[in-house]
Amino acid sequence: MHILSDLNTLNRKLTDQRKAMIHILADYEQERSRLAKQTERLYNSRRALMHILQDSHQSNLRLGNSRKAMIHIMSDLNETTEEVKRRELELREKQEQLVQAGKLATLGELTTGVAHELNNPLNNIGLFVGNAIDLIELGMADTNPERILQELHSAMQQVRKATEIITHLRTFGRAASVSRQPVVITAVIENALALMQEQFRLRQITVTMHFPEDQLVVMGNAIQLEQVFINLLTNARDALTNAIYKSITIECLQRQDMIEVTIADSGPGIPAGYEQRIFDPFFTTKEVGTGTGLGLSITYGIIKEHQGTIIVENHPGQGAVFVVQLPIQSGESTAGEL
Repeated sequence: MHILSDLNTLNRKLTDQRKAMIHILADYEQERSRLAKQTERLYNSRRALMHILQDSHQSNLRLGNSRKAMIHIMSDLNETTEEVKRRELELREKQEQLVQAGKLATLGELTTGVAHELNNPLNNIGLFVGNAIDLIELGMADTNPERILQELHSAMQQVRKATEIITHLRTFGRAASVSRQPVVITAVIENALALMQEQFRLRQITVTMHFPEDQLVVMGNAIQLEQVFINLLTNARDALTNAIYKSITIECLQRQDMIEVTIADSGPGIPAGYEQRIFDPFFTTKEVGTGTGLGLSITYGIIKEHQGTIIVENHPGQGAVFVVQLPIQSGESTAGEL
């Protein structure tokens, strides 16, 4: 009986131990399952980290490539900028050469009239000096020295006149600087007319001017502006070749903050359809050999450089009107050397 009682007690202990073992195994299984899940999550995190590192490496590579590409682009941009600056400089030099060539071509056309203008004072100088020599040979140096001095003073006046003509030609013919200064626009127009007046006289062209009493001043380059008006006057002169009534009218006035100069001729006008092309380089309606097609193109460029505008109003059968507008110079300063 004692043995059976011990066996029952032992069986109960074994049962309790077995239950405890089952609980331990269940806990172990749970821990193992949790550990497996954690291991899986860790593995997944590791894989995600690897992907992130790979993406970061690729991003760094792309960033490095982008940086290299950006460096190449900046280098190309710098080279392109330098090339553009060089081309702009070359273009400006070519434009200046073109303006100078047009100016010299204009001087060539004016040669005949200018030669006549110089011939007059030279003839007068010869006359006055000849008179002085005759008076001296007649023995009047002591008896009438005032008459001899008067003849010599008259000769000197003609010398100064010839000098002014030559100085004007030299000033107009030299390459114009890029400097700007206050310029009286009516004085510039009168200088242009001084070079053209003999040609107008020979062709029997009447020039009428309507200028205000007040001085109208613009900020500009007197030589370039004089070339503008010589080109426009030359065009008007050529337009009157076959006209019955030959007239050029020049008007200058102020419209708000702009100075407006109009040059109108009584010629046949511009052929229909050519109004938009007359400012194109090398375009001309004149006969072959009588025009370069550069005058109005150069004029347009000079006016644009002076922040002005130039338009043409065409009146077929009644003539053409060129309208130049230039910004007025603010302040009280007036022009210096013209």
